[in-house]
Amino acid sequence: MNEQDLLTGVFEAHRGHLRAVAYRMLGSLSEADDAVQESWIRLNRTDTGDVENLGGWLTTVVGRICLNMLRSRQTRREEPLETRLPDLVVSPVDGADPEQEALLADSVGLALLVVLQTLDPAERLAFVLHDMFAVPFDEIALIVDRTPAATRQLASRARRRVQGAAPEPDPDLSRQREVVDAFLAASRGGDFDALVAVLHPDVVLRADVGAVAGGWTELRGALTVAKQALRFQRIAAYGEPVLVNGVAGVLTARDGEPLSIMAFTVSGGKVVAMDILGDPDRLKALGLAVGNDQR
Repeated sequence: MNEQDLLTGVFEAHRGHLRAVAYRMLGSLSEADDAVQESWIRLNRTDTGDVENLGGWLTTVVGRICLNMLRSRQTRREEPLETRLPDLVVSPVDGADPEQEALLADSVGLALLVVLQTLDPAERLAFVLHDMFAVPFDEIALIVDRTPAATRQLASRARRRVQGAAPEPDPDLSRQREVVDAFLAASRGGDFDALVAVLHPDVVLRADVGAVAGGWTELRGALTVAKQALRFQRIAAYGEPVLVNGVAGVLTARDGEPLSIMAFTVSGGKVVAMDILGDPDRLKALGLAVGNDQR
């Protein structure tokens, strides 16, 4: 086996890990793949003979690439990411495939990804690399061009924002599903009181339906969200259970075409967050296999 084959083997062994880093940084599956591919190009252009930990080196390279991509978004003044849901990882209820499992390791729930989008790029990098992947602050400091102490402060600020805004979902998936099923039953039956009962008083609903259909909606409070949920009554009958970023979710489809994906963050037996993707273009890009067309 020649040196190039060895390098290729090492890179492929770390590909899943690198994609997971990039997905947490960017919230976009396609951009994560681009970042990983760019890291492969840089690896082939670099003499790594003196690198003792190639996996760690690749992680910091991907982090730097992602940081530049986030900063480029800001420079171009693209649509703010806090008004766009991250890309969803949708799996059957019996579990994700190995590639998806690697992507979702460390409980990267949708609620967490939504909060990460609100962070400054350097804060996001420091939090993701240190708190999620245990990269030392002195290595992260080289990427953000700050002292290790200042880098530690970046991660600390990010951690405070995440802890206050990204609730931990209940670990029992069967319990999550019971709560979601109760929500769907109440929605289908138009039972307002039952909807309020299953929602946390401070529940947040975020919906990304695409620019053509009205863009971004964010609602808060059980009464407000329950009123909105009653509008789901007509399409709720088309729902089938799925996992969305590892938590209980619902895929609604009709005539073989997905209408929406709903992810439910259930904590303490109540729905604390609902994230809905209804953008037709983004749904199509996910390439979902619709198993049941319930009519």
